[in-house]
Amino acid sequence: QNEADLVLVDITLSPVQERNLEKLCGCRVLDRTALILDIFSQRARSYEGMLQVELAQLRHLATRLVRGWTHLERQQGGIGMRGPGETQLETDRRLLAIRVKKLKSRLAKVVKQRNQGRNSRKQSGTKMIAFVGYTNAGKSTLFNRLTAAKVYVADQLFATLDPTVKKLLGITGSQVVASDTVGFVRDLPHDLVAAFQATLQETVEADLLIHVIDSNNPEHDGHIIEVKSVLQQIKADKIPVIEVYNKIDLSQVNAKVNTDETGLLTQCWLSAQTGVGVQMLLQAIEEHFNRTHVQKDILLPAHLAKLRAIFYQLDAIRADSFNDDNSWSLKVELAPKKWKMLAARNDECGKFIHTIL
Repeated sequence: QNEADLVLVDITLSPVQERNLEKLCGCRVLDRTALILDIFSQRARSYEGMLQVELAQLRHLATRLVRGWTHLERQQGGIGMRGPGETQLETDRRLLAIRVKKLKSRLAKVVKQRNQGRNSRKQSGTKMIAFVGYTNAGKSTLFNRLTAAKVYVADQLFATLDPTVKKLLGITGSQVVASDTVGFVRDLPHDLVAAFQATLQETVEADLLIHVIDSNNPEHDGHIIEVKSVLQQIKADKIPVIEVYNKIDLSQVNAKVNTDETGLLTQCWLSAQTGVGVQMLLQAIEEHFNRTHVQKDILLPAHLAKLRAIFYQLDAIRADSFNDDNSWSLKVELAPKKWKMLAARNDECGKFIHTIL
């Protein structure tokens, strides 16, 4: 036991437990949270990813300051940093708080930029799908095949950390973009979920989730439960989902689909590596958006300006131009039930909608 340089513990330890174990083992001890954060720090490549990882690490370290954090003081120059009567621990806490505040400020700017991008996509009527799933389930391989992207793929945990958004190929009738995000894992640290809100927001704002599952993994049922738990935690559990059972080339299972009572595909078995079954998934995505959203080009007379206002209230207008004859040329997108609701109105607006349906 004295020859070990590092001890890994597959649970989250309290600071006291960690210190006691280090004294007992005579070497450094890493708990589950610290190990995951360490892996994340190695995977982060983008500015956003590195900011989020550092913020999560600092939040984790904040509970362990009793061991001292003097490297921060050295980074700041050291001289004159400690206030009158301030202990080393108080100095470390103050420096940590300053750094956390700075990281949050920088991340707020990233979030603002991402929100602007999402708002632009919504205004243009572009649909968003997000790939979610347990780490190493093959999300990035499937993402690359469906978008012709070149996201880093490797047989390792958290190979994808930085979110990537690309146009989905092979879809007609709707403009669809896809987002590849970080993989989930059992007992995902709360500090990590909090720090990665900017990344996870791509999932929360999606119109459809593609839950990629490693069908060849004997523990995939447990992984499904863990992913659903994280989706609930980030409030994305109400978004429509297609479950994709990937890697059928390894388990020698045939490509197939399952549908719900309305005929919509809910499950798909495929191989992202070989491409078998991928076309069925594309057809399912296309059918989903064709069923859930109906887009119409409308020439709206001037006396129905009230209906134009209603469309704006419903966030349904994708294009709007004013004509010389005082009419409006609109591109409007709504769910079928919303169209029926408008057509049922007992006024001129309802009669007009009824004529175009």
